[in-house]
Amino acid sequence: MADITAAMVKDLREKSGAGMMDCKKALNETNGDTDAALDWLRTKGLAAAQKKSSRTAAEGLVGVAVAGTKGAVVEVNSETDFVAKNEQFQGFVRDVTQIALATGGDVDAIKGETMPSGKTVEEALTNNIATIGENQSIRRARQLSVGKGAVVAYVHNQQAPGLGKIGVLVALESEASDEVLQGLGKQLAMHIAAAFPKALNENDLDEAEIERERAIATEKAAESGKPADIIAKMVEGSIAKYRKEHALVSQLFVMDGKTKISDVVAKAGKDAGATIVLKDYVRFQLGEGIEKEVSDFAAEVAAASGVPQSV
Repeated sequence: MADITAAMVKDLREKSGAGMMDCKKALNETNGDTDAALDWLRTKGLAAAQKKSSRTAAEGLVGVAVAGTKGAVVEVNSETDFVAKNEQFQGFVRDVTQIALATGGDVDAIKGETMPSGKTVEEALTNNIATIGENQSIRRARQLSVGKGAVVAYVHNQQAPGLGKIGVLVALESEASDEVLQGLGKQLAMHIAAAFPKALNENDLDEAEIERERAIATEKAAESGKPADIIAKMVEGSIAKYRKEHALVSQLFVMDGKTKISDVVAKAGKDAGATIVLKDYVRFQLGEGIEKEVSDFAAEVAAASGVPQSV
């Protein structure tokens, strides 16, 4: 049996929103496996499907840049939030985003490009680390483009022009006016920042995640004691709901809570007298998916003494 520490319980509470004792029990049931414990809590109805949390693991900035029918978004990480307020770091992120706008989203290729200073991006990054005194890295980049229309950018929690904690790009293919596309794109981008879709369409969702949801739904439905055919329908209903809630085009628009995004786009096109196609989107949230070691003084003392901090 794994030692269940206070830090493990705290981490699971933050991820699940469940109570402390439920989290401790889930960790005991799963021998300290946090992911398995999260699934255990969900089968018992004690955790949300996925808590849309802004508890990000890494610091730094997300940068966005657009030029007509093309846009780019880049994430550059640092060790502390203090560095994100550094003008040298902000300038670096801004320059790298412009390079991604011109060259694409391949991070290795971006590192070989030349900065306005004459240094390569890789050299400038190394110089930043030495002068600022903190490790930094270009984590990811993405470029979107359309043949005709607009790519619209939005930054949530903006710290400086084009720089913030969440960066969104929306690609709209259309003959409609730029004014129409910019207005629609901004609304869609704000929705994406808030609603956190996982894919553009239902068929684009990660099948591994779908199967994980199916396993959880099956176990929950089995506890109802209903006949197998009813359980099967319950499971398929749960999966259909999951697909609708996590695919952008089938999500309900956050600004009214009742209109599907696909209908919002269709209406905008009808009003403009030109078909508008939501071709693609990208959403970067600073540090998402990165696990960060969290400790407090008591935990550090326990670790130094070799004694786990039990609950």
